[in-house]
Amino acid sequence: MGAIVGICLGAVAVLVLGLVAIVSLNRDDSDHVANAGYSTLPNTSSQAELPPSGSSSPPSSTNPFPTSATRAPSSSSGPQKILKLGDHPILQDPNAGLQNRVCTLPQWQSNQQAAEAFFTAAGKCLDNAWGPFLDAYDLPFTPPALHFPTGASFETECGTIQVGIATAAYYCENNLYVPFRGLQTDQYGNNPGVYLALFAHEYGHHVQEVAGLMDAAWQKIYDAGQNSPAGLEMSRRKELQAQCFSGMFLGAHVDQGGTVSRDMYNKAWNDQETRGDNTSRSQDHGTNAHYASWWRAGASNNRIADCNTFSAPASAVS
Repeated sequence: MGAIVGICLGAVAVLVLGLVAIVSLNRDDSDHVANAGYSTLPNTSSQAELPPSGSSSPPSSTNPFPTSATRAPSSSSGPQKILKLGDHPILQDPNAGLQNRVCTLPQWQSNQQAAEAFFTAAGKCLDNAWGPFLDAYDLPFTPPALHFPTGASFETECGTIQVGIATAAYYCENNLYVPFRGLQTDQYGNNPGVYLALFAHEYGHHVQEVAGLMDAAWQKIYDAGQNSPAGLEMSRRKELQAQCFSGMFLGAHVDQGGTVSRDMYNKAWNDQETRGDNTSRSQDHGTNAHYASWWRAGASNNRIADCNTFSAPASAVS
């Protein structure tokens, strides 16, 4: 598959009762970029019903090795990306999920130093969750590099990014940026579950990148035209899968003896319905209802086959 050519841009996401992790990914050669921010909007009237407080965490499962795959061309004899979408090997086993693990995070405090410690620890938990899963499929897993910009702007391979309400987190080619000034913690406050879900969504794009799903999706987007109906639908499928991956991570780590508490999980669960294209008035991430339903599918069942947005009917990714 040839190189995918595009332009790296960040897209503004919005917040209702919290961060709106709307991530717009555009492409420049091999670069991937995502940013998420928010602005204050009126309260929504609906709230999702939470899972029972006494429910157990979704069970983990053994991840099989793939039997055959189409891999990205490479001069290396080591693990390579698999350039597939709905038929990607990681999405085939109905019993495959993340192992239930303990994730211990420092207490959230709304300052730069504490936020760096929180996301650094969260990154290690995500590495420990997704690394073994992807390794089982002989995929070239490496953790993303974390960055915590402190200025009014920061430099990436995708260009200069301005920090503000439009930038709560930013992913560009194996690099994950979290500028504290973009989180607007003075508005959202002490709500680590939502911050964790946002971060896990961004990390979900790294999972897609490592697996080869990202390259395959962007090939389809640019073949169709980025703003065409088919291109926008493929963008929604990509974003909704990152939502499902975020839910899987929280579902696999809640109530395991670490600091991912039921309260954090429940608040993240409820927050998902406040995000999506209805809020942002865009067409590339999915309706608020679908943005929530895909996250909750991952969180409830911890089965990666449930995150196969690329094989879902169009009605499920509108």
